[in-house]
Amino acid sequence: MMIEHKYILEPYKGMKSRYRCPAPNCGKDKTFSLYIDTETGEHIHHTVGKCNRESNCGNHYTPRKYFQDNNISFDKAEPISLKPRPFIHQRKTFSFIPIELFKASLKGHETNHFVQFLINLFGVKVASQLVSRYFIASSKHWNGSTVFWQIDKQGKVRTGKIMLYSPTTGKRIKEPFSHINWVHSILKQHEFELKQCLFGEHLLIDKTKPVAIVESEKTAVIASVYLPQFIWVAVGSLTNLNAEKCTVLMGRTVTLFPDLNGFDKWSSKANELSHIAKFTISNLLENKANEIERKQGFDLADYLIKLDYNDFIVHQSIEF
Repeated sequence: MMIEHKYILEPYKGMKSRYRCPAPNCGKDKTFSLYIDTETGEHIHHTVGKCNRESNCGNHYTPRKYFQDNNISFDKAEPISLKPRPFIHQRKTFSFIPIELFKASLKGHETNHFVQFLINLFGVKVASQLVSRYFIASSKHWNGSTVFWQIDKQGKVRTGKIMLYSPTTGKRIKEPFSHINWVHSILKQHEFELKQCLFGEHLLIDKTKPVAIVESEKTAVIASVYLPQFIWVAVGSLTNLNAEKCTVLMGRTVTLFPDLNGFDKWSSKANELSHIAKFTISNLLENKANEIERKQGFDLADYLIKLDYNDFIVHQSIEF
């Protein structure tokens, strides 16, 4: 009896069974074969497959690697005897924030605590540029609160994280409770299908610069002033650096800037995600931090704001 594999490249059934390669350095249409689960006939993920432009692209993301990246159990040896169901392509859908709501949030900056902090730090001109670049918005959920919108490369708004900061210190307000909420949660749309993306993903349409990843949205915004040679994006937390969010970085050069105490975890992640992009990790904070800063869990923004950004840009006195 012939042993069939559980996961195979989708058999050729004309050009409708071939797709656009997700690698940014390729992007050719009708060149990408997707892996399917032969028991269900469904695609595993829109990035799991092989480009037939082997010499010019070479993108081949296997089911095994995808499952490893996402901590999914993979039974590598189990043969199947069931006849595969007919393959039916089902595109998974997800929801977006209404554009009217997004546009309405792009005002009220005079009462936005985080924007006021940026003005105190950089002046009105630079702060305005940051507001425009990252679409920094305001919310009435808490007086003075900020919305960090997650906008994908197609310009669609996936969701927004609402946070409250001190206008003087720039620190997040954590008392008497942690001031974090989500726009999609406040909307109370029970059928809302959330799929997050990188904060700042919309900036990746610029392919001339390398990418820098940090944990927090605040840090990405501030670091973009000090180190404009990078496109700065954020994953939202230490544990949110994963293959699904990073697929959009296919073929890019990426530097990770973890918060203190996150270096080891992100070093491991850099290896796990090496099939997507060229990842390196900065040890800047590990080398510069003292014990007090380690206990406080300093991030890159905490280090940078101690420096005058004008002098910093002139001298570029930083080591990666």
